[in-house]
Amino acid sequence: MENLFKRYQHEFILGIFICIYIAYFTIASFLRYDNFYAGRYDLGNMDQTVWNTINGRIFQTSNENGVIISRLSAHADFLLILISPFYLLWSSPKTLLLLQTAVLGLGDIGPEASLPVMEGKCLLFKEFAGVDAFPIVLGTKDVEEIVQTVKNISPGFGGINLEDISAPRCFEIEESLQNIGIPVFHDDQYGTAIVILAALTNALQVVGKNLKNVKVVIMGAGAAGIATAKILEVRELVLVDSKGVVTKNRRDLNKYKGEIVMRPYYSSASNIEEAFKNADVFIGVSGKGRLEPSFIGLMNKKPIIFALSNPNPEILPEAAKKVGAAVVATGRSDFPNQINNVLAFPGVFRGLLDKKAKKVTEKMKLAAATSLAKMVRKPTPEEILPSPLNKNVAKEVAKAILKS
Repeated sequence: MENLFKRYQHEFILGIFICIYIAYFTIASFLRYDNFYAGRYDLGNMDQTVWNTINGRIFQTSNENGVIISRLSAHADFLLILISPFYLLWSSPKTLLLLQTAVLGLGDIGPEASLPVMEGKCLLFKEFAGVDAFPIVLGTKDVEEIVQTVKNISPGFGGINLEDISAPRCFEIEESLQNIGIPVFHDDQYGTAIVILAALTNALQVVGKNLKNVKVVIMGAGAAGIATAKILEVRELVLVDSKGVVTKNRRDLNKYKGEIVMRPYYSSASNIEEAFKNADVFIGVSGKGRLEPSFIGLMNKKPIIFALSNPNPEILPEAAKKVGAAVVATGRSDFPNQINNVLAFPGVFRGLLDKKAKKVTEKMKLAAATSLAKMVRKPTPEEILPSPLNKNVAKEVAKAILKS
């Protein structure tokens, strides 16, 4: 009997709740609980407005004084009470999408113009992970205003997905929102980093190298570049921004670049040629045409090139392969090996919501990247990631988040 209870304990508990609610509903019918609303029993300090709103929307049975006069309406309240636990158990909390003003390929063109982009992203959340999302765009760039606005509206949502906020403001905003009781995830940072790590894991398998034994050059020190640098643990790492190689001696570094250069495996390279010499991997999150073919010639044999600037990559795949690139990935769908954030964010949030997580941890990010990489059983130079249209991806990533 004890083993039977352990095996079906959730079913037993659920059955008890159902019995209680049925009994409650039956007693209410005999007592004619509509009498409460007719004023025959004392409601105490109950907010009549709440009940009036619920019943008014469903049955429209209140008179001008806000008094419910229909017994059907009163029973509707008990029906709502009856189904509410099941709704809470199985409904999907909403994810808040917060977009600043930048639009892919168009730049800072205003919050109104960015709204259709966010609406499209809401559809991706729903289509791939069954997550209900709501687009919110803000007409401000002030860090404090953004943080306070998000804090004020966060009680109505299950998670926050920050979108298209430039560095270093995006780091400051994310850090300020880590203790609001729901997970906050900046997709441009960690969505990108998760997919890059998964792609790199499989690309290294193709060329027969190991992550901890390679030298990586990251060109672009914004949201995606810094987040990728944080998630990678390699033999040697070099960061290149718009002013050149990021070194410890530079006095113009912000806090986040400064943290990267203090890592023990950070390179001592002082110029672009030294940065690329004997490198194994190039990750570009910078801009069109930033990677010269001659730089690839300085790299080790079988170099891996991730030219991810959108819509125009740092170098086109054909040009990279001509100078020896073994594996090439871009952010575009018209080339093989598309590195697209949609491989990460739907599954990540599905897992976070199912887990009822309060924040996103490094362990979760690594678990998501590992699960994504494993979805390609036999990586090839032309296939290091699953298709962004594969709906099983979000399920596997969500499972990994749950188990982490």
